[in-house]
Amino acid sequence: MERKVKVIGGGFAGCEAAYQLAKRGIAVELYEMKPLKFSPAHSGNGLCELVCSNSFKAQRIGSAAGMMKAEMKMMGSLCVECAEMTAVPAGGALAVDRDKFSEEVTRRIEAEELITVIHREVTEIPDGNVIIAAGPLASEGLSEKIKELCGGNLSFFDAAAPIVSADSVNYNKAFAQSRYDRGEKDDYINCPMNKEEYEIFYDALINAESAPIHEFDKRKDVYEGCMPIEVMASRGHDTIRFGPMKPTGLVDPVTGHRPWANLQLRKENRDGTMYNLVGFQTNLKFGEQKRVFSLIPALENAEFVRYGVMHRNTFIDSPRLLNDDFSFRARENLFFAGQITGVEGYMESAMSGILAGINMANRIEGKNKFLPDEKTICGALARYVADENIKNFQPMGAAFGLLPPLETKIRDKKERYEKLAERGLAILREQLSDEID
Repeated sequence: MERKVKVIGGGFAGCEAAYQLAKRGIAVELYEMKPLKFSPAHSGNGLCELVCSNSFKAQRIGSAAGMMKAEMKMMGSLCVECAEMTAVPAGGALAVDRDKFSEEVTRRIEAEELITVIHREVTEIPDGNVIIAAGPLASEGLSEKIKELCGGNLSFFDAAAPIVSADSVNYNKAFAQSRYDRGEKDDYINCPMNKEEYEIFYDALINAESAPIHEFDKRKDVYEGCMPIEVMASRGHDTIRFGPMKPTGLVDPVTGHRPWANLQLRKENRDGTMYNLVGFQTNLKFGEQKRVFSLIPALENAEFVRYGVMHRNTFIDSPRLLNDDFSFRARENLFFAGQITGVEGYMESAMSGILAGINMANRIEGKNKFLPDEKTICGALARYVADENIKNFQPMGAAFGLLPPLETKIRDKKERYEKLAERGLAILREQLSDEID
């Protein structure tokens, strides 16, 4: 294969992919349309521009975000290194001076002899070795070409319901049953509510605070097709009882009767470590989601692996299209990276760029693919993105709920997370040692 790669997109994923390739002796053309053209969210000229928060979340190893950054650092992450160089005080989080961070990444990329930065909008998918890292606000022209390539499997709006860890559900207040006993019994976990419990929940839901909506996110057609649960609830006291919370076809084994209202949880992954709140796409602030949805008795102690979101977010149906090394199944020399693959977050995007860059280089050099173990956050998230068992794919960020459980159950959450991190980092350290050897 030709020892040159075209990387489309100068964000976190594109820069990491280009950097990993260059460090392995592969020439890179990195395409970035700024400053000739800007997306609705971008305004700066530099690479790796932060458009939302300047925080890359927690630093502590006993957090999923911290564990992932530690893994990325072990794999030679450019973005983690630049973030540490341009960090600002933020308590336990890794936050950066956004201008200095972008300047440092740009300086480092432009200093690489094997990377040529080309400021041009890409409207066609090139031939040859290509990594598409165009981001969630890819230009209209390129988005259409990606849509054609993916057979129409391209989402332009992210309307996602929250996901909770399976072991945090109170099963004393829940029961397994498919509606009208169709399908397997454990296809759904039901969270029943009596009339009083529903009244308390409903009042909290319609009075909860929503997240602000960017102008370019205001899509009336999407809000009708994927209506937020709080908007649906505001249309009438019993609207959601005839919608996502309908109790028909179910019998609560505790009471022997149909619940007054019922939330169904559906398996989010093959191993059943995470459950999706069915029909609960929402635009509530994250803190409000935790407060309001925890009023459902079975979710009173729920650990939220991912909160619901509603915003513009171009992403492909990765479980049907990508391998777990982020390569495109229908074209061996094409990779995707970044939020367009369905990873959610700055550093998650950078992580996918690292793996795409490493594996594109390995493919060019005839080496085996490199994939961190499933007990690492990076490896687990890469597998999630490519998991064909996921039927209603929505973006996901770093979360301990992605990891296989420990052999010995630990009740204390802080201790459990620390042990999960220690296990994963030790495994990755050994994997990388074997790669070098």
